[in-house]
Amino acid sequence: MSRIGIAGTGRLAQALGRLLLQTGEPVVCIAGRDPQRTKLAADFIGIEPVALCDMPARASRFLIAVSDGAIGDVAAVLAACVSGSEMALHTCGSKGVEDLQPLRDRGIACGTLHPLQTVCSPEQGTAALRGAAFGISGDEPAVRWARQIAASIAGQALTIGTAERPLYHAAAVMASNYLAGLIDAAQILMATATGSDADTARRALAPLIRTAVENILERGPLAALTGPIERGDIETVQRHLAAVRTLPFTIENLYRAAGLHTVDLAQRKGLAPAIAQEMKAALQ
Repeated sequence: MSRIGIAGTGRLAQALGRLLLQTGEPVVCIAGRDPQRTKLAADFIGIEPVALCDMPARASRFLIAVSDGAIGDVAAVLAACVSGSEMALHTCGSKGVEDLQPLRDRGIACGTLHPLQTVCSPEQGTAALRGAAFGISGDEPAVRWARQIAASIAGQALTIGTAERPLYHAAAVMASNYLAGLIDAAQILMATATGSDADTARRALAPLIRTAVENILERGPLAALTGPIERGDIETVQRHLAAVRTLPFTIENLYRAAGLHTVDLAQRKGLAPAIAQEMKAALQ
């Protein structure tokens, strides 16, 4: 089997490296800018720390798990050192293979392997990446390797076209990062209403959040939708709008924007068009 080297020492690089090694993939080395961090990452995975320019001498396949802006620089360094290398994948969700062009120019098949998962720590990521979906694109040999990696950890492979990549990444951001923003806004509302601190407000909301998310994932957003918009209770929505005007404008705007889309969802569930139109007028 062709040996694998990892470029990058962050949470995702460590989690993916350890998980692949656990599944029998020949991960042999890891490289990063900071020698101390590289050593710590190598110890976590159980592989050798190396300098980036030395990686091609030890591995013929590269997993590049660095920040979005660093992908091109890493590709350029590797391209200057490669000899007989086969393939390279990067883990960025917002970019295709364009930043790996220096490696493509050297005849290396390039692609993307973006995990649809949030990684807060290497330990959490090692568990969470198993069974996750992965956005995959690129040259056919690299795509086959990316699919093999996804299959080895019981993941789902999603083929992403170049034109569709911004939509794909926007979906991931809304399902993860924006969810944090939405819950933060709810936490601020609850803390203000109850005179409690943020932790107390979050604990109070936690059972509701968990049940709502579980229902949405199990039954779908349409069947799981409840609340004043779903039942056409415009008076309650108007009271909400009056109350959130006293808070930072970002929270009011978020309430309005989320509410407008929820009206569309409620219409699909049977909300009368006249009531939906009145609700939208209040939210705009």
